[in-house]
Amino acid sequence: MTPPVGSLHHLELWVPDVVRATREWGWLLTELGHEPFQEWPDGRSWRLGDTYVVLERSPALAAEHHDRHRPGLNHVAFHAGDRARVDDLAAAAAKHGWTLLFADRHPFAGGPDHYAAYLVNTDGYEVELVAAPLAPT
Repeated sequence: MTPPVGSLHHLELWVPDVVRATREWGWLLTELGHEPFQEWPDGRSWRLGDTYVVLERSPALAAEHHDRHRPGLNHVAFHAGDRARVDDLAAAAAKHGWTLLFADRHPFAGGPDHYAAYLVNTDGYEVELVAAPLAPT
């Protein structure tokens, strides 16, 4: 089947340290159902369906830390399952190089109707793990 026009084909993130990024991102992507896809000396990728995520140490890298507050990528948001799964991932994240953001407002940092965990890794990349909406009662 041909993927829908406009759907994401891949996301490529340049990282300062592929080994560290593989530990941090690899854990998270695997927990979210991605499978290892490609590997080369300066990069790795994980695939889920028709979409894959690439981590690469490029020789053209101009900085050693991602700044989500500058123009460019602020964060990547993933569907993460139900609320219990988001809670489990947020609790385990610290063991894998991720820090919970907005802890004082977690899990409703995105508003009272948006259950999510916001995490940032060693290199400054932010991810949002979004819980599926509750079924109507």
